[in-house]
Amino acid sequence: MQRDKLLMTPGPTMIPYRVRETMARQIIHHRTKEFEQYFVKMNEGLKKVFQTQYPVLTLVSSGTGGMEAAVANAFSPGDKVIAASTGVFGDRFVKIASRFGLDVDVICVPWGNGIEPEEIENRLNGPDGDKIKGVLMTHNETSTGVANNIEAIGKLLKDRDCLFIVDVISSMGGLEVKTDEWGIDIAVAGSQKAFMLPPGLAFVSVSEKAWAAIEKSRLPKFYFDFLAYRKSLLNKTTPYTTAASLVIAASEAVEMMLEEGLDNIFARHRNLGEACRAAVKAMGLQLFADEKYASDLITAIKAPEGIDIEKVRKAMNLQYDIMIAGGQQHLKGKIIRIGHMGYVDGFDLIRTLAALELSLAREGYPIEPGTSVSAALKVLKM
Repeated sequence: MQRDKLLMTPGPTMIPYRVRETMARQIIHHRTKEFEQYFVKMNEGLKKVFQTQYPVLTLVSSGTGGMEAAVANAFSPGDKVIAASTGVFGDRFVKIASRFGLDVDVICVPWGNGIEPEEIENRLNGPDGDKIKGVLMTHNETSTGVANNIEAIGKLLKDRDCLFIVDVISSMGGLEVKTDEWGIDIAVAGSQKAFMLPPGLAFVSVSEKAWAAIEKSRLPKFYFDFLAYRKSLLNKTTPYTTAASLVIAASEAVEMMLEEGLDNIFARHRNLGEACRAAVKAMGLQLFADEKYASDLITAIKAPEGIDIEKVRKAMNLQYDIMIAGGQQHLKGKIIRIGHMGYVDGFDLIRTLAALELSLAREGYPIEPGTSVSAALKVLKM
């Protein structure tokens, strides 16, 4: 039977029909009043989702492009920064900052754990604390299933001459992120996660504190020059050709998010995370992330002893049309990751858990049918 593949990955995620329908329309020119209406609508909606009073820039790139743009715009060669790494994407910030010639003080945390705010505070209060120009970190580390406490870290930086730059690529629109209140100076989000869109856009909010640093930055940039984007935004446009269809789709997706209500979205994801973790434990499987730091958007699960977890993942994909993610780098073949972010509900999770049970049983894992589903249903509010 032919059916749509259910993407229960940490991105890309499923796209609602309302959003897909906008992309099926004939293209319109990006330098017209018609397009301007969509662009303005998207921008106003993004400010509400980011919970910021400042404009949000839209780049035609993946989230990684937004991370690179944040570094290139905010600093100058040799600037000292702290980069907190809790997984693959925290490491990515380290690599980007190093490539641009910054002096990077790396805080490495064992994968599966989150960064403790005290570790940042100790660096800031150390002998070189007054030289630190920025703190770079990932909020929701999809490679490990960890969510970091960016609220507490933001409070440490609010009254310091130090920028707080956060990769909220997978968390924005799924977890609570109060950009202004938490003192986030540059927040980088991506379209293909909780925003329910295809890959291709990065959304970047910039504080007044960050703009002051940007105006002094001496790192090279052209296409990603935030000053050019700010100037164009005043004219309700972009400095270069934008992905018109994606912007139109984003205006629709953001409208859907605001219709549901941010608090309702956060509660839905919280419930999905709780239900998934309960189901995993009911199956006798182990969570990879310490539950103290567990993300409500993605659940990482350790492969049970003697089970080829990649065969389990392949069976879910090919037999049951449900795609989940495997481990990355040294975790390949050691964990699986179930994404539950964006356009997803309890029924999607139940279907995923049932397929996981069946696929595990095919590989010889002893499990009573319906164990995980029953555990999840006790938690889910559908």
